[in-house]
Amino acid sequence: MTARQIVLDALQFYEIEVISVSGNRIRVQNSFEIEVGANRLYKLFNAGHVVAPFNDIDELCWFIQSF
Repeated sequence: MTARQIVLDALQFYEIEVISVSGNRIRVQNSFEIEVGANRLYKLFNAGHVVAPFNDIDELCWFIQSF
């Protein structure tokens, strides 16, 4: 399973709406965008600015849900 597929599965599990997928970028609800990087590092963007890097997919999903 690829890192991108892990993110997509987690987003589905947490019922976070996926707007679009393009390469290693996933646009989701609340104007967030996730960049899937090497070694399962996920960068969360909002309005083009890095909000935070995450290495735990659950923490990333919890953060997105909190908005």
